[in-house]
This record gives sequence, structure tokens and C-alpha cells, in this order.
Amino acid sequence: MTIVLGLLGLLLAFFLGLALYAYIWKRRAEAAVPPRGAFTRISTGRLHYLDVGQGPAILLIHGLGGQLGNFDCGLIDDLARDHRVIAIDRPGMGWSERPLTHPCAPADNARLMFEIMDKLGIEQPLVVGHSLGGAIALAMAVQDAERLRGLALLAPLTLRGQEPAEIFDGLAIRSDLQRFLTAWTFATPAALRYGEKVIETLYAPEQMPPNAATQGGAMLTLVPRHFYHTSRDFMHAADGLEQMARKYADLTVPVRLLYGTGDRILDPQHHGAKLVGRHPQMGLRTVPGGHMLPLTQPGLCAEFIRDASAKMRGSLTVRRASPEVYR
Repeated sequence: MTIVLGLLGLLLAFFLGLALYAYIWKRRAEAAVPPRGAFTRISTGRLHYLDVGQGPAILLIHGLGGQLGNFDCGLIDDLARDHRVIAIDRPGMGWSERPLTHPCAPADNARLMFEIMDKLGIEQPLVVGHSLGGAIALAMAVQDAERLRGLALLAPLTLRGQEPAEIFDGLAIRSDLQRFLTAWTFATPAALRYGEKVIETLYAPEQMPPNAATQGGAMLTLVPRHFYHTSRDFMHAADGLEQMARKYADLTVPVRLLYGTGDRILDPQHHGAKLVGRHPQMGLRTVPGGHMLPLTQPGLCAEFIRDASAKMRGSLTVRRASPEVYR
């Protein structure tokens, strides 16, 4: 019995040590990447957002495991010269809150985006979605296209059928309890140990910019709550995509896509060329680069978004838009 109690004590001390380690890195990450915008409240709790510039509205929606810093290494400042730019930490990400069991499929996130639009007074935005944010933007268009000016998508998730990259294996957790325990024990040391491999895959064939860890917000991935919600988003990212895809042909807003030809996260052929092959009213542009274009090529992304905004301005639906709006 004494031996058993001793082993249990060692095991408890081990997990408490991991939790303390996670807490220390949580504090470091939050100190390195403090809130840079304002806060408001929506149904999921506190929402962190940045609202700058004047002109036609652009709503920026980041991808899996990201936050508004993904757009804040030059892209926001560039677009804000002639647009009102709203970037958010999606509920659960960054400094925004979300209940632990809140639905988080793309369609669920889309409904939250409309709630945010109402809260912040955003009318007829051009919606820019990166990666998973692209699927959320498409879900918005499927749900209520009349409220949007158009979509300009950066390396978006659009269709089912591609196996996730190996770097996401650690997010494949089905139980919320296991997910919570992992977030406060093994997630942080695993992220620090395998971080270089993850970064290489995310950014390849490009390099991660030096300011991506802090200005780009990447250090917030070490926050246990951030890991928890990233895992839930990952597990539900494909929910409803097949049903959404059946409705793409009926979309009444213009859609343009930008993809890096070397993207190792989402295949440009599957999510880009295949999609546009089915729906030639959409426009696809490919450029040399990887998945993290908002961070690695903010100037190119700004040019792509600004061009889309100019062509979509005043065109509330495809039925009223001139052909050049599409490409």
C-alpha cells in the first residue's frame, strides 16, 4: 500500500509539474502578445477586435489556431489606408472567449460572424477568410449572401476530401475532458519540442517572418485555452462542408481565391482548382508561396484584396455585378 501511495504521489506531482509549466508559459505568451485592440461582448463572452481605417468595410477572419495578429504584420495597416478594416480574434482564440462546449463548425462560426457584424455595425463587408476562415466566410455567404459584398479568400478550406497534414495529429482529440487535460499537461511541452517542424510545414516553402511570434501572435498557441479551442475547431472543421459545397453554385456574391502553389496545409489543386473547375464563376489566382500568405506576403495579399474590393464595390450580388467582378 505504501508503494502504491508513493507512486500515486509521484504521478500527481508529475502532472502538477506539467500544469505549472503550462501556466508559466501561458503567462509568458500573454505578456509577449498583449491585447492590441478593443473589447466588446457577444453571446460567447468577451470579444477582442481591431477596427481601424475608413472606407468600404473589410472583415478579416483568421484560420485554425490563429488570431488577429495573423493579419497584423503589415496587411491591416496597408488595407486601412483606404478601407475600414475589422480584424477579430475568433471566439475561443487569442483574447476572445468561448464556452468550452460551444458549437464550432464553420456554420456555427459563421453565425457568430453575423452577430459580430451586428454588434460592431459592419455593413456589406468584403469578407477575407484565411484557411479555416475561408470555410467560415463561405458558410456566411451560404447563410446570408445579401449581407456581404463578396469574398476574397486566402488559402481557404473549401471542400472535404483532403487528409489533414501530419502536424495536426496532436489536435485529434475527441473527448473534451481529455482535451482539457492535454491542454494543461502535454500540449505546451509538445509545442515547444516540435515547434520547428510545425513552423516548417506551415510556412514552407517560405520562412516564418521574425515578427510572427509576437506581432503575428504565434506565441498565443502556448496558452492552454487556445490549444483546447484549436483542437475543437480542428475536429469540427469539416462538419457541414459537403452540404455547403452543394450550395456553392447558388452563391450570389462574387468569390475570389488566392493560393500559394507550395502550400503544404491545404492543397491548391483540391481546394482551389477543383473548386473553380466546378464553379467557373469563381476566380482563382496562384502565386509562388506557402500557406501563411498574410504573414509572408502581406503586400501581395493587400493588392489581391484591394483589387477584389474595387471590383466588388457597389455590386451587392452576382446577379447585379459585371463580369469583371469574378476574376
